[in-house]
Amino acid sequence: MTETIMHFINGAETVGSGSRTQPVYNPATGAERAQLRLANKEDLDAAVAAARKAADSWGETSLAKRTTVLFKFRELVAGHVDELAALVTAEHGKVLSDAKGEIGRGIEVIEFACGIPQLLKGDYSDQASTGIDVFSFRQSVGVVAGITPFNFPVMVPLWMCPIAIAAGNAFILKPSERDPSAAMLLAKLWTEAGLPDGVFQVLHGDKETVDGLLTHPDVDAISFVGSTPIAKYVHETATAHGKRVQALGGAKNHAIILPDADLDNAADHLSAAAFGSAGERCMAISVAVAVGDAADALVAKVSERAKAIKVADGTQADADMGPVITAAAKARVIKIVTEAASDGAALKVDGRELTVQGKEDGNWVGPTVLDNVTTDMSAYTEEIFGPVLAVVRVETVEEGIALINSNPYGNGTAIFTSSGANARKFQRGVHVGMIGINVPVPVPVAYHSFGGWKNSLFGDKHIYGEEGVAFYTRGKVVTSRWPEPKHASGASYNFPSN
Repeated sequence: MTETIMHFINGAETVGSGSRTQPVYNPATGAERAQLRLANKEDLDAAVAAARKAADSWGETSLAKRTTVLFKFRELVAGHVDELAALVTAEHGKVLSDAKGEIGRGIEVIEFACGIPQLLKGDYSDQASTGIDVFSFRQSVGVVAGITPFNFPVMVPLWMCPIAIAAGNAFILKPSERDPSAAMLLAKLWTEAGLPDGVFQVLHGDKETVDGLLTHPDVDAISFVGSTPIAKYVHETATAHGKRVQALGGAKNHAIILPDADLDNAADHLSAAAFGSAGERCMAISVAVAVGDAADALVAKVSERAKAIKVADGTQADADMGPVITAAAKARVIKIVTEAASDGAALKVDGRELTVQGKEDGNWVGPTVLDNVTTDMSAYTEEIFGPVLAVVRVETVEEGIALINSNPYGNGTAIFTSSGANARKFQRGVHVGMIGINVPVPVPVAYHSFGGWKNSLFGDKHIYGEEGVAFYTRGKVVTSRWPEPKHASGASYNFPSN
C-alpha cells in the first residue's frame, strides 16, 4: 500500500482534519511513492495554538536546558545522516553523496546554535547616570513559521529552526510538498532530543497553508526560501499583517573567468557548480562570463567535462547527477534550451534527449552547455533551475562586473583569476551578497550569514549566523535605578537628562 505522510502537530504524527492529499513521486522512476496529507484551516489553527502555548514556556526555559536539547539534536542528526540522505534522494533525486553534503552543512548551523548562551549575551552600562544603570538583552519573538523549498529539504530547514528554537521560539515548518519525508524525520529527532511538544511542528500544505501562516495573528515571524515572485508575495503579505519577514528569492549566479585563471581548475569547478544536483541550487553557477582569450579554451574544457558526467539514479554509487524534480521541470528546461538554440546560441553539449536505461520514466535532462548566449535570451533572463550552463563572452573584467550588476538578481557570484588586484576589484564592485574568489559556490559557513541582494532577498536580515539570531529575537533596553529611601529625590517635569 502507498505510504501516507502525515503532519507532526504538538508532539505527534496526525492525519489532521483535511481531506485533501497529493502524491509524492520518485523523480528517478516517475513512480508514486506516497500520498501527502494537506492541511486545512483547522489543522493550521491547531498547530499555531500548540506553538503559541509552547513558545510561552520554552521562551522561559533556561539557556542551559535549551543548549542541552540542541547538543542532543546535533548528535541525533549526525547519527541519522544515511537515513535522511536516503529520503532526500528518493524524493528529490540528488545523488546520495550530495544529499549527505547538504545534511553536513545543516549540522554546522546546529553547532552554531549550540552556542546560543554566548550569542544572546546582552550589554551593560554601569552608572550611566548617577545611580542609574542601563542594560540591554534580546528575547524570542514567539511563533516562527519556516516555508522551505524542495531543493534542500534538510539543509534549508536547518538554516532556520536550530537558531529559532535555541533563541526560545516555537517553530512551524511548512516544507515543500514535493519532498516532505525528511522534515518528518527531523521532527522525530527533535522530540527524541527532549524538545517539548509544540516547539517544533511540521504542517504540510499548498498555497492555502502558506497564506494561512502569512496572515495568522498568532504567527510572529516568517522565514522563507524560494523563487523571487513568491518571496516578494510572502514579504508583502506577511509584513502587511504585522510580521517580521526574511524572504530569500531566486538567483542567476554568474562566474567570471579571466584569461589568467587556471582554466582546467575553473572548468572542473564550473562543471560541478552548474551540473551538481542537476542545477537545482539557488547558488548554482548558471552563467559563465568568459573574458577575452579565455572563452574558446574554457568552452572546450567545460564541454568535455559535461559530456563525462554520469547521470543516473542517485542511489548508484558512481552517479554524478540525478534527475530534475518533476516532469514539468524537465519540460521547462528543454523549452528554454530549444529557444536559445533557435535564437542563435551554440549548443555545445545537448542534454535534451538523455535517458537512463531501466528508468525511462524518470525526469532526466543531461548537462547542457550553451555558448554565445546573449542577454535577451530566456536562457539568460530566466532562472532555469536545471543542468544548463550559459556562456556569455565579454572583453574585460569591468564589462563582466557591469553585466552582473545589470542583472536583477544578486544572490551569489564568483571570479576565477590569479590576479589579486582583479579579485579585489571584483569583490568590491559587484552588487551581490555572496562572492567566491576561485570558489564557485560561496555558501558561507554557519557563523557568517547567507543572503543576497536585489531581487534575491526581501527583508533586511540574512539567514543563520548572527543575523539569524537577530532576526529570531527582539531587543529590550532597561534603565534601572534603586534609590535608598533616605536619598530619594523628587521627580522632575523636565525631560530626563544626565
